[in-house]
Amino acid sequence: MKQRPAPHASGFSLGIDIGGTFTDIVLYEDTTGACLTYKELTTPDDPTRGVIAGMRHLFAREGLRTDAVRRIVHATTLFTNALIERKGAPTGLITTEGFSDVLEIGHERKFELYDIFIEMPKPLVRRSMRLEVPERIGPGGEIEIALDTVALVRCAQALIDRGAASIAVVFLHAYANPVHERLARDILESRFPGLFVSISSDVCPQIRELERTSTTVANAYIKPIADRYLAGLRGELKAAGTGAELFLMLSNGGLTNVNEAKRKPIEMLESGPAAGALAGAYFAKRNDLRNVLAFDMGGTTAKLAVVDDGQPIVAYDFEAAREKRFIEGSGLPLKISTIELIEIGAGGGSIAQLDALGLLNVGPESAGSVPGPACYERGGARPTVTDANLVLGYLDPGFFAGGTIAISREAAEASLRPLAEASNLPLARIAWGVHNIVNENMASAARVHIAEQGKDPRRYALLTTGGGGPLHGCEVARKLGITQVVCPPSAGVASAIGMLLAPARIDRVATIAQRLDTMDWERLEAAYRALEADALRVIRETGIDTEAVTVSRFADMRYAGQGFELVVALPQGPYSAASRDAILGRFEADYRAIFSRIPIGSAAEIVNVRTSARAPAGNDELQAARGTGRDVSEARKGERRVYFGTRGDYALTAVYDRRKLPAGGEIPAPAVIEEAESTLIVPPDARARVAANGDIIVRLEVPEEAPMFHVPRQADNAPQR
Repeated sequence: MKQRPAPHASGFSLGIDIGGTFTDIVLYEDTTGACLTYKELTTPDDPTRGVIAGMRHLFAREGLRTDAVRRIVHATTLFTNALIERKGAPTGLITTEGFSDVLEIGHERKFELYDIFIEMPKPLVRRSMRLEVPERIGPGGEIEIALDTVALVRCAQALIDRGAASIAVVFLHAYANPVHERLARDILESRFPGLFVSISSDVCPQIRELERTSTTVANAYIKPIADRYLAGLRGELKAAGTGAELFLMLSNGGLTNVNEAKRKPIEMLESGPAAGALAGAYFAKRNDLRNVLAFDMGGTTAKLAVVDDGQPIVAYDFEAAREKRFIEGSGLPLKISTIELIEIGAGGGSIAQLDALGLLNVGPESAGSVPGPACYERGGARPTVTDANLVLGYLDPGFFAGGTIAISREAAEASLRPLAEASNLPLARIAWGVHNIVNENMASAARVHIAEQGKDPRRYALLTTGGGGPLHGCEVARKLGITQVVCPPSAGVASAIGMLLAPARIDRVATIAQRLDTMDWERLEAAYRALEADALRVIRETGIDTEAVTVSRFADMRYAGQGFELVVALPQGPYSAASRDAILGRFEADYRAIFSRIPIGSAAEIVNVRTSARAPAGNDELQAARGTGRDVSEARKGERRVYFGTRGDYALTAVYDRRKLPAGGEIPAPAVIEEAESTLIVPPDARARVAANGDIIVRLEVPEEAPMFHVPRQADNAPQR
C-alpha cells in the first residue's frame, strides 16, 4: 500500500485511550483537521499489545507512516483498576513511632451508622507491613526527635524480606518540614537499588494524617506497575517507528510527561474519564451550550460529569474503590486534583442476571474484552447489554466497530433465552428489560450526583459519547427530564479526542495554616512562588513553551474552628497586607453562595495554598466533520426491525450513514444513525437534525414532571472503563 509521507510543517497527533473493553486510537491531522479513528479490543494481560495492534491497523488502513506522528497523548484506567481489584505491588509503610494504625483508625466514624455488618475499606497495606521508626517533627516544622537512620534501614530490610517491592514513607507533620522524609528517601534509594519509594512530602504535602497517609500509600501501591507499564509503552511506541514524545493525561484534565507520571502515578487515576469530560466541554462550547451533562458510556462503565459555563468541575478530594459507590466515606480517601464525575458499573459488557427473587439485575460485573459479550463468540456465554442491544435491532452485526469485529445475533439470542424462559417473557421484552434497567441505573446515579451539587438535571443538555452513550443517551435523558441530546461525530472515541484538546496542567499544594488577621504575608507569597516555580519546572521538562503558561492561585479557606475548607479562587499576586480584603471578599462570597450567610465575628484562615499552571499543548479546535451527502435521503443505508419498548413492538426503522448526512438535514424519527465508532438511536417521539458543525441535535418529548430520585440497587466495586 502506498504510504503518505509525514508533513514537513506539521504532522499528526495520536490519542490512545485504554478502556476495559476497547482501546481507542485517534489520529488527528493538524493541517487539515482530519480525524481518523480505530477501535481495538483491549488486551488486559498486556494493554500495550492492544495499543500497538490498533495503531498498526489504523496506519495500514490509511496508508500512513508512523513517523508522521509528532506527539502522543495517552490515558488509561489501569491504575484505578489495580486499586479496586487490589492487584498493586506488595507495599510497605514506614511511619513515625506510634502512628502505624492511622489507615485503620481513619476518622473513627462509620459511613453507615446503623449497619452492624458494615465493611470498612480495607487498607492497601496489611498490618504486618506497617513498621515504625523513632523520629518526630512538630506541627510548626521543628525537629523534636531526630530520625533514627539505623532503625529506618532495619525496618526497610524487614519489609523487603516480607516481599515489599515499594515503600511509602509518611512521617508526622512532614508537610511542615520534609527534612526527615527526604533523608529517608535518599538513604533507602541508595541502600536498596530497585526499591520504589514514595514520600508524603512529595505526593501529598498537606495537613491531615489519614488523607496524607492514604494518598502516599496508594501512590506506592501502583508506582511499580506504572513504572513498568509506561517504560514498556514508550519503548514499544518507539519500536513501532514513532519518535514522538509521550504525554500522559492526568485526572485534573491536564497533561504531563512520562517521568512525572512515573513519580506520581496517583494523579493518573481518573485520566480516561477526565478526557471524556474535556471532550464534553469542548463539544458543548461549539454548540453554544453553557451547561451540559457529559455522559460517556463504554464497554465496562458509564461516566457522567457536570459542565457549567463550559468548564468541568474540579475537585481536590477523591475516594477510590468505594465499598458502596453512592456513600461518602466508604472508599480510600485520596488528596488529588480530579475532574468531578460519577462512575457506575454499567457498560456494553455489563452482565444481566436474575437475583434470588427472580428480579432482573444488570452489572456491575462485566464481561470486559475477554471473553466479552456472548455475541462476540470469543468464549463468553452470559448475556450482556451489548447482546440485548443487538437483539433489539440497535446494532448491525456486519458494521459493529466499523466492521472490524464480527458479532452474532444468534449467539446474543441464545445468551438471553434462559432469562426469557425463567421470566416467562418474550425474548424482545427481556432484551428491552436489560436495556431499560441499565438506563435507569445510569439515570439514578446521575440524579444523586447532580443533586449533591444542588443542581437540576432538567436545566442541562445531555452530551453523549463513548461506544454506548449514543445508544442509550435519549432514554437516559428522558428519565432525567432532559429535552436536548447532543451527539458529536466520532462519539465512540471522544475520550481519545479529548486528550488531544487537553492543555498541560500541573497542580501543586502546600499547607501554611494561618489566619488572615495574623498572616505572615511574605511567607504566603513565598509559598505561592515556590509552588509556581515547581509547576513551571515540570511544564518545561514536558517540552512546552512556558511563555504561554497561565498560573492561577487558590486557597483552602475556612473560619477558625471549622473542620472543613472551601477551595477559593484568589486574585493574582504578589500578596501583601493590602491583599487581605480582596482575599477575604472572595472567601465570603463563596461561603455565602453555599451556606447563604456567614458567621459573625469568626476569623478566616488559609489552611492550604494551591496553584494551577496551564499551557496549551496541542489543538484547541477540531475541524467540523461535514457530511458528504447533499440530502438526507442519500445517507439512507436501508432499514431494519428495531424494538422501542413501551412505544411499540419491532418496527421497520430507517438506518443512516452518518458520514453522508448533510449539515442542516432533518432526520425523520425513529432512526438508527451509524458510524464506525458508535450508533445513535433516535426514538419515535423525537426530532433530530444535523448542526453546521456535524453534531447531531436530538429534541425529546418528556413528561412535565420527570422523576427526580431513585437510587439503583447496585453494588459497585467494578473495574473502571
